Amino acid sequence: MYTLTAENAQDWHEVEALYDLCFAPGREALSSYRLRDDIPPVSGLSHVARDPDGILAGAIRYWPVHVGAADALLLGPVAVHPTRQGEGLAAHLIRETLEIARHNAWVRVMLVGDAPYYSRFGFEPLAKVIMPPPTNPDRVLGRSLVPGAWRGVTGNVTRWTAD
Repeated sequence: MYTLTAENAQDWHEVEALYDLCFAPGREALSSYRLRDDIPPVSGLSHVARDPDGILAGAIRYWPVHVGAADALLLGPVAVHPTRQGEGLAAHLIRETLEIARHNAWVRVMLVGDAPYYSRFGFEPLAKVIMPPPTNPDRVLGRSLVPGAWRGVTGNVTRWTAD
């Protein structure tokens, strides 16, 4: 069994090490990282999963972005330690945190990922949402947290600015 808690400042370096372990070197060169540079993750949405001994098993982060004139969450990265993969932990992290996002009045979430994997969480292609290059447009996916939240939302994904 895992305990999910909101990520805090003391978790940061451990989570970064997990991401380094799970993703290719140079992960921070991806276009989605330009949207995250110098922007803090959304407080209370980014979570860690720890086993009963307190060992980090997984982590998920969310970042605020703009899509055209609308606000959205950018989910990612989500990672599970290689020794814990295949236990459904990533799915648990995604489902739980999406529900928290909905309760915190966020209405739409997007990510860059594999449609066959993320479709089980309700993510669908966002044909009129444009991530910075060189993102493959077929991998830009979104989910409404309230009915119709993506209806009419089009345009470029840009860095968050406080309104």
